[in-house]
Amino acid sequence: MKFHLPSSEIFIPDGAPVDKALARTTHMSISAHQDDIEILAIEGILACFQQENKWFTGVVVTNGRGSPRDDLYKDFSDDQMHEVRFKEQRKAAIVGEYSAQVMLDYPSTAVKNGKDKKPVEDLLAVLNASKPEVVYTHNLADKHDTHVGTAIKTIEAIRQMPVGERPKKLIGSEVWRNLDWLVDSEKIIMDVNKRQSLQAALLGVFDSQICGGKRYDLATMGRRTANATFFASHNTDSSSGLVFGMDLTPLIENPSLEIQAFAAGFIDRFALEVKERLASLL
Repeated sequence: MKFHLPSSEIFIPDGAPVDKALARTTHMSISAHQDDIEILAIEGILACFQQENKWFTGVVVTNGRGSPRDDLYKDFSDDQMHEVRFKEQRKAAIVGEYSAQVMLDYPSTAVKNGKDKKPVEDLLAVLNASKPEVVYTHNLADKHDTHVGTAIKTIEAIRQMPVGERPKKLIGSEVWRNLDWLVDSEKIIMDVNKRQSLQAALLGVFDSQICGGKRYDLATMGRRTANATFFASHNTDSSSGLVFGMDLTPLIENPSLEIQAFAAGFIDRFALEVKERLASLL
Protein backbone atom coordinates (compact mmCIF):
# COMPACT_ATOMS: atom_id res chain seq x y z
CA MET A 1 0.00 0.00 0.00
CA LYS A 2 1.38 3.39 -0.99
CA PHE A 3 0.62 6.49 1.04
CA HIS A 4 1.37 10.10 0.18
CA LEU A 5 4.14 10.33 2.78
CA PRO A 6 7.09 7.91 2.51
CA SER A 7 7.46 8.10 6.31
CA SER A 8 4.04 6.49 6.84
CA GLU A 9 4.14 3.12 8.53
CA ILE A 10 2.08 -0.03 8.96
CA PHE A 11 3.09 -2.12 11.96
CA ILE A 12 1.76 -5.69 12.27
CA PRO A 13 2.25 -7.04 15.83
CA ASP A 14 1.92 -10.74 14.92
CA GLY A 15 3.92 -10.48 11.68
CA ALA A 16 1.04 -11.34 9.36
CA PRO A 17 1.17 -10.01 5.79
CA VAL A 18 -0.14 -6.45 5.59
CA ASP A 19 -2.99 -7.30 3.24
CA LYS A 20 -4.16 -10.13 5.50
CA ALA A 21 -3.86 -8.03 8.67
CA LEU A 22 -5.98 -5.26 7.17
CA ALA A 23 -8.52 -7.59 5.57
CA ARG A 24 -9.27 -9.39 8.85
CA THR A 25 -10.07 -6.09 10.60
CA THR A 26 -13.56 -5.84 12.09
CA HIS A 27 -13.07 -2.83 14.38
CA MET A 28 -10.99 0.25 13.59
CA SER A 29 -10.07 3.49 15.29
CA ILE A 30 -9.01 6.58 13.36
CA SER A 31 -7.45 9.06 15.76
CA ALA A 32 -5.46 12.25 15.60
CA HIS A 33 -2.62 11.39 17.96
CA GLN A 34 -0.73 8.52 19.50
CA ASP A 35 -2.63 7.43 22.66
CA ASP A 36 -5.99 8.79 21.46
CA ILE A 37 -6.87 5.29 20.26
CA GLU A 38 -6.53 3.79 23.72
CA ILE A 39 -8.79 6.52 25.15
CA LEU A 40 -11.56 6.69 22.57
CA ALA A 41 -11.72 3.16 21.16
CA ILE A 42 -11.31 0.96 24.21
CA GLU A 43 -14.66 -0.72 23.51
CA GLY A 44 -13.34 -1.99 20.17
CA ILE A 45 -9.99 -3.04 21.60
CA LEU A 46 -11.70 -5.08 24.33
CA ALA A 47 -14.21 -6.59 21.89
CA CYS A 48 -11.37 -7.97 19.77
CA PHE A 49 -8.88 -8.95 22.46
CA GLN A 50 -8.10 -12.69 22.36
CA GLN A 51 -10.82 -13.25 19.74
CA GLU A 52 -10.12 -15.29 16.62
CA ASN A 53 -12.91 -13.77 14.51
CA LYS A 54 -12.59 -10.13 15.60
CA TRP A 55 -9.58 -7.93 14.97
CA PHE A 56 -8.81 -4.33 15.90
CA THR A 57 -6.75 -1.96 13.75
CA GLY A 58 -5.60 1.46 14.88
CA VAL A 59 -4.89 4.40 12.59
CA VAL A 60 -3.07 7.52 13.81
CA VAL A 61 -3.12 10.44 11.40
CA THR A 62 -0.55 12.89 12.85
CA ASN A 63 3.15 12.58 13.65
CA GLY A 64 3.38 13.60 17.32
CA ARG A 65 6.27 16.00 16.78
CA GLY A 66 4.61 18.85 18.68
CA SER A 67 3.98 16.86 21.85
CA PRO A 68 4.56 18.59 25.21
CA ARG A 69 7.60 17.22 26.99
CA ASP A 70 9.08 17.25 30.47
CA ASP A 71 11.04 15.09 32.90
CA LEU A 72 13.00 12.43 31.01
CA TYR A 73 11.90 13.90 27.67
CA LYS A 74 12.26 17.63 28.38
CA ASP A 75 15.32 18.09 26.14
CA PHE A 76 14.14 15.83 23.32
CA SER A 77 14.01 17.32 19.85
CA ASP A 78 10.90 17.06 17.68
CA ASP A 79 12.55 14.21 15.77
CA GLN A 80 13.27 12.34 19.00
CA MET A 81 9.72 12.84 20.22
CA HIS A 82 8.45 11.58 16.89
CA GLU A 83 10.37 8.35 17.35
CA VAL A 84 9.32 7.98 20.99
CA ARG A 85 5.64 8.42 20.19
CA PHE A 86 5.79 5.96 17.30
CA LYS A 87 7.56 3.48 19.58
CA GLU A 88 4.93 3.90 22.28
CA GLN A 89 2.11 3.34 19.79
CA ARG A 90 3.77 0.16 18.54
CA LYS A 91 4.01 -1.04 22.17
CA ALA A 92 0.30 -0.37 22.68
CA ALA A 93 -0.48 -2.36 19.53
CA ILE A 94 1.45 -5.30 20.96
CA VAL A 95 -0.18 -5.07 24.40
CA GLY A 96 -3.65 -4.77 22.89
CA GLU A 97 -2.97 -7.45 20.25
CA TYR A 98 -4.04 -5.20 17.39
CA SER A 99 -4.28 -6.63 13.92
CA ALA A 100 -2.41 -3.63 12.53
CA GLN A 101 -1.25 -0.19 13.56
CA VAL A 102 -1.16 2.42 10.79
CA MET A 103 0.66 5.73 11.28
CA LEU A 104 0.15 8.22 8.46
CA ASP A 105 2.63 10.75 9.89
CA TYR A 106 0.93 13.99 8.81
CA PRO A 107 1.62 17.30 10.55
CA SER A 108 -1.38 18.67 12.42
CA THR A 109 -1.60 21.53 9.94
CA ALA A 110 -2.59 19.08 7.19
CA VAL A 111 -5.40 17.66 9.31
CA LYS A 112 -6.75 21.09 10.23
CA ASN A 113 -6.69 22.22 6.60
CA GLY A 114 -10.08 21.38 5.11
CA LYS A 115 -8.70 21.75 1.58
CA ASP A 116 -5.91 19.20 2.05
CA LYS A 117 -7.37 15.91 0.84
CA LYS A 118 -4.21 13.80 1.02
CA PRO A 119 -5.05 12.47 4.50
CA VAL A 120 -8.55 11.63 3.22
CA GLU A 121 -7.08 9.67 0.31
CA ASP A 122 -4.77 7.72 2.62
CA LEU A 123 -7.63 6.95 5.01
CA LEU A 124 -9.75 5.80 2.09
CA ALA A 125 -6.99 3.41 1.02
CA VAL A 126 -6.85 1.88 4.52
CA LEU A 127 -10.63 1.64 4.76
CA ASN A 128 -10.98 0.01 1.34
CA ALA A 129 -8.34 -2.55 2.28
CA SER A 130 -9.93 -3.38 5.64
CA LYS A 131 -13.67 -2.72 5.33
CA PRO A 132 -14.24 -2.59 9.11
CA GLU A 133 -17.70 -3.09 10.54
CA VAL A 134 -17.24 -0.44 13.26
CA VAL A 135 -15.09 2.69 13.19
CA TYR A 136 -14.31 4.85 16.22
CA THR A 137 -13.08 8.42 15.83
CA HIS A 138 -13.28 11.74 17.67
CA ASN A 139 -16.65 13.32 18.40
CA LEU A 140 -17.64 16.48 16.53
CA ALA A 141 -17.95 18.51 19.76
CA ASP A 142 -14.36 17.80 20.84
CA LYS A 143 -12.51 21.03 21.70
CA HIS A 144 -9.19 20.03 20.04
CA ASP A 145 -9.01 21.30 16.44
CA THR A 146 -6.86 18.38 15.25
CA HIS A 147 -9.32 15.90 16.74
CA VAL A 148 -12.29 17.47 14.99
CA GLY A 149 -10.31 17.73 11.75
CA THR A 150 -9.55 14.01 11.98
CA ALA A 151 -13.23 13.19 12.48
CA ILE A 152 -14.20 15.28 9.46
CA LYS A 153 -11.60 13.62 7.24
CA THR A 154 -12.75 10.20 8.47
CA ILE A 155 -16.32 11.02 7.46
CA GLU A 156 -15.16 12.31 4.08
CA ALA A 157 -13.15 9.13 3.44
CA ILE A 158 -15.98 6.76 4.39
CA ARG A 159 -18.41 8.67 2.20
CA GLN A 160 -16.19 7.82 -0.79
CA MET A 161 -16.41 4.08 -0.13
CA PRO A 162 -18.91 1.99 -2.09
CA VAL A 163 -22.22 2.09 -0.21
CA GLY A 164 -22.28 -1.63 0.52
CA GLU A 165 -18.73 -1.60 1.90
CA ARG A 166 -19.04 1.26 4.36
CA PRO A 167 -18.86 0.55 8.12
CA LYS A 168 -22.14 -0.28 9.80
CA LYS A 169 -21.32 2.10 12.65
CA LEU A 170 -19.29 5.29 13.02
CA ILE A 171 -18.86 6.39 16.63
CA GLY A 172 -17.43 9.70 17.80
CA SER A 173 -15.98 9.13 21.25
CA GLU A 174 -14.66 11.13 24.20
CA VAL A 175 -11.16 12.57 24.48
CA TRP A 176 -10.95 16.37 24.79
CA ARG A 177 -14.56 16.79 25.84
CA ASN A 178 -16.84 14.50 27.78
CA LEU A 179 -20.14 13.48 26.24
CA ASP A 180 -22.16 13.19 29.43
CA TRP A 181 -24.10 16.27 28.24
CA LEU A 182 -25.67 14.43 25.33
CA VAL A 183 -29.36 13.69 25.75
CA ASP A 184 -29.43 10.18 27.25
CA SER A 185 -31.48 8.77 24.39
CA GLU A 186 -28.77 9.87 21.95
CA LYS A 187 -25.76 8.53 23.85
CA ILE A 188 -23.98 5.48 22.54
CA ILE A 189 -23.22 3.76 25.84
CA MET A 190 -20.12 1.59 25.77
CA ASP A 191 -19.64 -0.66 28.79
CA VAL A 192 -15.91 -1.06 29.45
CA ASN A 193 -16.18 -2.64 32.87
CA LYS A 194 -13.95 -5.62 32.02
CA ARG A 195 -10.16 -6.00 31.87
CA GLN A 196 -9.34 -2.80 33.71
CA SER A 197 -5.76 -3.96 34.18
CA LEU A 198 -5.41 -4.20 30.39
CA GLN A 199 -6.95 -0.74 30.02
CA ALA A 200 -4.46 0.69 32.51
CA ALA A 201 -1.57 -1.05 30.77
CA LEU A 202 -2.56 0.40 27.39
CA LEU A 203 -2.71 3.93 28.81
CA GLY A 204 0.49 3.51 30.81
CA VAL A 205 2.51 2.68 27.70
CA PHE A 206 2.51 6.36 26.76
CA ASP A 207 5.13 7.39 29.28
CA SER A 208 6.21 10.46 27.32
CA GLN A 209 2.77 12.01 27.77
CA ILE A 210 2.43 11.06 31.43
CA CYS A 211 5.90 12.40 32.22
CA GLY A 212 5.06 15.43 30.15
CA GLY A 213 2.64 16.50 32.84
CA LYS A 214 -0.64 15.04 31.56
CA ARG A 215 -2.03 12.18 33.64
CA TYR A 216 -4.13 10.77 30.84
CA ASP A 217 -3.96 7.35 32.49
CA LEU A 218 -5.64 8.47 35.73
CA ALA A 219 -7.99 10.92 34.01
CA THR A 220 -9.25 8.40 31.48
CA MET A 221 -9.94 5.65 33.99
CA GLY A 222 -11.52 8.22 36.33
CA ARG A 223 -13.81 9.51 33.60
CA ARG A 224 -14.99 5.99 32.80
CA THR A 225 -15.81 5.43 36.47
CA ALA A 226 -17.53 8.82 36.74
CA ASN A 227 -19.62 8.13 33.65
CA ALA A 228 -20.82 4.87 35.19
CA THR A 229 -21.69 6.43 38.53
CA PHE A 230 -23.32 9.64 37.31
CA PHE A 231 -25.19 8.15 34.35
CA ALA A 232 -28.41 7.30 36.21
CA SER A 233 -29.37 9.27 39.32
CA HIS A 234 -32.04 6.88 40.62
CA ASN A 235 -30.42 3.51 39.92
CA THR A 236 -27.51 1.68 41.47
CA ASP A 237 -24.43 1.34 39.26
CA SER A 238 -24.65 -1.49 36.76
CA SER A 239 -21.06 -1.02 35.59
CA SER A 240 -17.81 0.40 36.93
CA GLY A 241 -16.79 1.86 33.57
CA LEU A 242 -18.69 3.55 30.75
CA VAL A 243 -17.58 5.46 27.67
CA PHE A 244 -20.08 7.68 25.87
CA GLY A 245 -20.19 8.08 22.12
CA MET A 246 -21.86 10.34 19.57
CA ASP A 247 -23.57 8.40 16.78
CA LEU A 248 -22.06 9.66 13.52
CA THR A 249 -23.49 6.80 11.45
CA PRO A 250 -26.18 8.95 9.79
CA LEU A 251 -23.43 11.08 8.24
CA ILE A 252 -22.04 8.11 6.32
CA GLU A 253 -25.42 6.64 5.49
CA ASN A 254 -26.62 9.94 4.05
CA PRO A 255 -23.73 11.97 2.58
CA SER A 256 -26.09 14.86 1.88
CA LEU A 257 -26.24 15.64 5.60
CA GLU A 258 -24.24 18.75 6.44
CA ILE A 259 -21.67 18.01 9.15
CA GLN A 260 -21.90 21.32 11.00
CA ALA A 261 -25.69 21.28 11.16
CA PHE A 262 -25.67 17.62 12.25
CA ALA A 263 -23.32 18.39 15.16
CA ALA A 264 -25.30 21.48 16.15
CA GLY A 265 -28.44 19.33 16.38
CA PHE A 266 -27.04 17.48 19.40
CA ILE A 267 -26.41 20.80 21.15
CA ASP A 268 -29.84 22.15 20.26
CA ARG A 269 -31.57 19.07 21.67
CA PHE A 270 -29.51 19.29 24.86
CA ALA A 271 -30.46 22.97 25.25
CA LEU A 272 -34.11 22.09 24.75
CA GLU A 273 -33.94 19.37 27.42
CA VAL A 274 -32.46 21.83 29.92
CA LYS A 275 -35.10 24.46 29.14
CA GLU A 276 -37.94 21.96 29.45
CA ARG A 277 -36.68 20.66 32.79
CA LEU A 278 -36.40 24.17 34.18
CA ALA A 279 -39.85 25.06 32.89
CA SER A 280 -41.37 22.03 34.59
CA LEU A 281 -39.90 23.03 37.96
CA LEU A 282 -40.49 26.77 37.98
